Amino acid sequence: AGEGVRNLLGIDNAGRDIFVRLVYGTRVSLSVGVIAVSIYVAIGTVLGAVGGYFGGRTDLVVQRLVEVFLCFPSFFLIMAFIGFLPQPSLIAVMVIIGLVGWTGPARLVRGEFLRLKNVDFVTAARACGFSNNRIIFRHILPNALGPVLVNATFGVASAVLVESSLAFLGIGDPTLPSWGRILAYGRATGDSWMMVIAGMAIFVTVSVFNLAGEGIRDAIDPKLRK
Repeated sequence: AGEGVRNLLGIDNAGRDIFVRLVYGTRVSLSVGVIAVSIYVAIGTVLGAVGGYFGGRTDLVVQRLVEVFLCFPSFFLIMAFIGFLPQPSLIAVMVIIGLVGWTGPARLVRGEFLRLKNVDFVTAARACGFSNNRIIFRHILPNALGPVLVNATFGVASAVLVESSLAFLGIGDPTLPSWGRILAYGRATGDSWMMVIAGMAIFVTVSVFNLAGEGIRDAIDPKLRK
């Protein structure tokens, strides 16, 4: 009985507690999701805001950048960037996911700025002589962040999947027990119980964030409710 309490989900072939590794893997996967999404939301918001507000050549440059990144599947682009690193760390994985995933927020913010930049309160702000920076970041941007918040929630789920996939393939920091690495170890050792636990952790987390994103989307735009 005492052994069962100490090892709630059992131990692996190396004598490591599966439950402890799973809990630590939660920290790893969620850290990647939240930080990577924060990076690409920041990049996409700034680029989308600048392109949508100024238009013309500035918008053209932003749009061409978006199209270049969309030409390549994001997962393989992330793998290519990581492949150039001699020893990929968790921070490097976060940064690279952030640098690749900014196109979604950029397009959303650009669309909102195109819709809002000529409304009455923006025209009034220009008439008062406010600077472009103040108009962009204090007047328009707070009204354009609704779709970005929804995208960020879905993005956390996507980033968790990407990190788990990379870890399953052996890409990243080999010392961290992320869910993907636990899943790969279970597959390598034939431990189906470990595979089920790690797979369920990934499935439940991704499902929760996707459901949260749908709930936020419905709350922001009631017309989307079924």
